[in-house]
Amino acid sequence: MDKLNILRRTLSVLVDNEPGVLARVTTLISGRGFNIESLSVAETMDPKVSLITLITSGSPQIIEQIIKQLRKLVNVIKVVDLSDEDYVEKQLVLVKVRAAGPDRAELRSLCEIFKGKILDVSPRTYTMEFTGNEKKIRDILILLDEFGIEEQVSTGLTAMARTRLFKKERRPD
Repeated sequence: MDKLNILRRTLSVLVDNEPGVLARVTTLISGRGFNIESLSVAETMDPKVSLITLITSGSPQIIEQIIKQLRKLVNVIKVVDLSDEDYVEKQLVLVKVRAAGPDRAELRSLCEIFKGKILDVSPRTYTMEFTGNEKKIRDILILLDEFGIEEQVSTGLTAMARTRLFKKERRPD
């Protein structure tokens, strides 16, 4: 695949909140040999409906094919490529960093600058929480790596269009 022709896309998929729906969505994408780089799913204000936010990459034709195939799934209500919209995004990362002696004050300062929180303190480490867009998370991880990251976990990216894309979309009962 031509690397210059690869698109990274953020897809918002409104689905029925039923067992197996997430598995069908992820199987559709991975079964065609494509990777899901980030995945976030939660119930919406309507408990019968969930919203899946996923990030994948591919050529314009592959992305178009993924979207078309998703729309064919019975439990999919609507698919929107947020990459074509004005949207906000956020993710959460928890990071356990070595914190020895004089580094502790500098780590607290970095945490404050990046509007993070120190969740746990031990004699050797700080466990910190940061939220933000991918660039902010990447930037803080680069800085924290200099102190020694012992462990990190992250949520998938969550995204929402600035304009309302899903207007009380529900399947009839």
